[in-house]
Amino acid sequence: MSAVNAIYHVVINTYRREMTIPELSCEALYNYISGIIKKRGCVIYAINGIENHIHFLINLHPSVSLSDLVRDIKLGSNNWIKSHQASYPQFKGWGKEYGAFTYALRDRDMVRRYIENQKTHHQRQGFETEYRHLLDVAGVEWNDYRLT
Repeated sequence: MSAVNAIYHVVINTYRREMTIPELSCEALYNYISGIIKKRGCVIYAINGIENHIHFLINLHPSVSLSDLVRDIKLGSNNWIKSHQASYPQFKGWGKEYGAFTYALRDRDMVRRYIENQKTHHQRQGFETEYRHLLDVAGVEWNDYRLT
């Protein structure tokens, strides 16, 4: 049997980073997305965000490609949100891109706490600043297209 540990911190923003995920409706959305992740055989450690983006920390199953998983999450949750339009009246969709950052097992709890504290974190720092920092730490060049 394969022995693989592939821990990813994934960030998905709403279309144009608009504040379209109501705080009162976040938990239901996170539960739905968690279900997609688990159905694909991945382990989810944390999921959280604010009105214009979400973060999740997963251990990616070796048979699943990250891009396919993110595509399934975006498509599935977009359709689910449309079927619950009253709870997400302003939602227009997800941005075109996403960020995914790998971590060692020893960093998992640190990243999990970071994700769990998103609301507090964003009282001090906006999403674009946060995202630029994540890209910088990962050695990925900034491009405004990344936030479309």
